Amino acid sequence: MAATNLSSASSGVDELLFRNDSVSLCLLVNRRHRTLRIVDFRAGPTPSKRSFVLSTAKREGVEKIFTLVERDEVPTWTRLGFTREGSIPGFYKRSDAWILGAVVSEMTSRLRASRDGEEGGEADDVAASPAVLLAERTIARARRLLREAEGRPLPAIKIAPASGVELRRAVAAAQRAGRALTGFEPFGRDAVRTGYVLSARGGFTLHAAWEMQSCFGNSFLEILCPPRHEAERLATTAAIGALCERLVEEKAVSTFTFAPADDQELCAALLANGFRRSAVLARHLVVGRARKDAILWAKKLVAPEA
Repeated sequence: MAATNLSSASSGVDELLFRNDSVSLCLLVNRRHRTLRIVDFRAGPTPSKRSFVLSTAKREGVEKIFTLVERDEVPTWTRLGFTREGSIPGFYKRSDAWILGAVVSEMTSRLRASRDGEEGGEADDVAASPAVLLAERTIARARRLLREAEGRPLPAIKIAPASGVELRRAVAAAQRAGRALTGFEPFGRDAVRTGYVLSARGGFTLHAAWEMQSCFGNSFLEILCPPRHEAERLATTAAIGALCERLVEEKAVSTFTFAPADDQELCAALLANGFRRSAVLARHLVVGRARKDAILWAKKLVAPEA
């Protein structure tokens, strides 16, 4: 097995490459969230593929592993012990990316169930999972917040580019306060990230960034800190709207983002901007010192060009 570590301390993500006669993988290790994204260059449910991924995850201190695939590859990963957690609509411009994930500590029991012949049970497992139930309760509360705030005006938002240095300083401050949702680490390979700072009257400031794949028209949107109360929620709602408008100007077809599954204020801000829940990812984020389930929110910005 040939292995290469393309570590980048500045990005917070290590890129690990594995290749032999039967396996060709790129593993993107996010150190902050202790997650590992699998990029598979050779399809098929090879047992050695699962072994390498699982052993690497344990060695690197990873708690959650996941992959994005097209629909025809979903059965491959469920046979390897992964759970179908949802999808990213329009990720490949005209087709969705399906997200399959596994909590490393729970992988052994899932593999045992798979060997015992429990085929096709992954969808039922997801529907009844604690992460999904938490997400549904949070979304219900978020919808109530929107009804209560109906008719209240959103503040005017100013948006300006933010340099890498400015983003790093903002991340460091948010981490000290235990509020950082992200460190603006890459989601994909060879990512180009664009950062912004958004502000409103009353001292509201929000740092955000996105990563785009122009060939597919998708974008991964991140905001640094969630709102804490109604005034910040209204400003965050306006800020997310401004970011979506800018993404349309940049020719993005769709966008997606992660939010903690227990954060009703942020969920309300996303719902108000037309985002929809498209996946629930178990134990996917670290906020402060807490590991949290996540909701993946997606929005179609414009129709893809013919």
